[in-house]
Amino acid sequence: MYANITSAGLFGLHACPVQVEADLSRGIPSFEVVGLPDAAVRESRDRVKASLRNSGFEFPLARITVNLAPADLKKVGPIYDLPILLALLAASGQLRLPQGKTLEGDLFMGELALDGSVRRVQGVLPMAIMAREQGFRRLFVPADNAAEASAVQGLEIYGVSSARELIDFLEGLKAIAPQPPLEFHPTSAPHADMSEVLGQKVAKRAMEVAAAGGHNILMVGSPGSGKSMLARRLPGILPDMTFEEAIETTKIHSIAGTLSPQEPIVTVRPFRAPHHTISAAGLSGGGSIPRPGELSLAHNGVLFLDEVPEFDRQVLEVLRQPMEEAAVTIARVNGTLTYPCQVLLVAAMNPCPCGYFGHPNHKCRCSPQQVARYLGRISGPFLDRIDLHIELAPVKFSQLTKQQKGETSAQIRERVNRARAIQLARYAGTGIRCNAQLTPELLREYCQVTDEGMAQLKLAFERLDLSARGYDRILKVARTIADLAESPQIQKEHICEAIVYRSLDRKYWGKI
Repeated sequence: MYANITSAGLFGLHACPVQVEADLSRGIPSFEVVGLPDAAVRESRDRVKASLRNSGFEFPLARITVNLAPADLKKVGPIYDLPILLALLAASGQLRLPQGKTLEGDLFMGELALDGSVRRVQGVLPMAIMAREQGFRRLFVPADNAAEASAVQGLEIYGVSSARELIDFLEGLKAIAPQPPLEFHPTSAPHADMSEVLGQKVAKRAMEVAAAGGHNILMVGSPGSGKSMLARRLPGILPDMTFEEAIETTKIHSIAGTLSPQEPIVTVRPFRAPHHTISAAGLSGGGSIPRPGELSLAHNGVLFLDEVPEFDRQVLEVLRQPMEEAAVTIARVNGTLTYPCQVLLVAAMNPCPCGYFGHPNHKCRCSPQQVARYLGRISGPFLDRIDLHIELAPVKFSQLTKQQKGETSAQIRERVNRARAIQLARYAGTGIRCNAQLTPELLREYCQVTDEGMAQLKLAFERLDLSARGYDRILKVARTIADLAESPQIQKEHICEAIVYRSLDRKYWGKI
């Protein structure tokens, strides 16, 4: 007796159909699962056996072989519990479908509890996208995953809470209402407000520019100057997520298992702040079956590295290529995976180990060698990939006691949204969403500078000894400043402001 049920498998962000074949033959009763299963898949034998009995069915006493095809794809996780149970019921004749009904065009996934209830699984969204692309009609997922899967249009999504409920539905004994399509409503980040930051007018302006153009930013300042405070308020001024960005981000978080039934789709730009003890694999992703790291989990959001010199040098160097290509590639024996990581990098650091080098009131206790060694932990190529470099001065007493608050995050976000809308319209059809993503070819086309502005840029290039990458990044930042001012052309004042954000590294690191 033979039966075949369709499920799905994952390799990175890519999903593919998996055929769950069950064969029942004579012989000594046994239960084998083949097809390159991991430990969690092999353990499904015990979960399926208990679920069958506790759902009112008989476990077939036969020589059972379950094959998961294709056999060369590593099968990971308990997602195959439910399709294995269905395959056993169909092969043993206990699944009685109405006449003329088949399970072709249906795709099943879910983890089983011992009592037969169905638990949520990871990676449902990319599998649902694959199911639509492959022409499946119906998708059966755990009830807690139904809202997540319903973000994909063109499929009938059914959330099931138990194996018994699913069998009754397939046999026509009980109805299950399909999950309604998910309504997407982007929301602002539930972070503290920018108006709570007292003083630091230049830093807040730089944050606005970074948010509007998607530019990486480095903040240097003494302890208590507000570096972390500003960084944690940056998500509140980022532009609203588009539906495409939300789907891209949700796919990664679905695979990582960070979604919840209450938040089935990512509607707020991610904010990730890994500790400085993180490994290179934890940041970029890794494992025998590579999983997304903090870089990819921050896709379309913010990656905040506080006390960046304390990070291992190797960890920081891992960022160099992803910062340029907006993707991280992980090579393993089983294959090579690429995860997207279009992130806004925010790095913060003290100017020296004690934190008071150059402070107007506190005396620095570090020797010149200690300061040089501390700053030397940040390499020149890493610095060159950061668009905005700003120094935070200590906040004065008069600013702390000032009754009038500054602009709110909502007011700043309104300007950022206008600037980002200009960019989306300008780059329509190119795959580019913000100025930070501009390629060298498009840079010349879209960054038109006035004669005065070009003269100023030439002067800065010669005096600051900028690299070609530095020149390009000044143009990108100036383009963003012009967008905030709603200026079609880049003016001299936009170039001047962009140059100011690019010259701090000369103060601390000298020429790069």
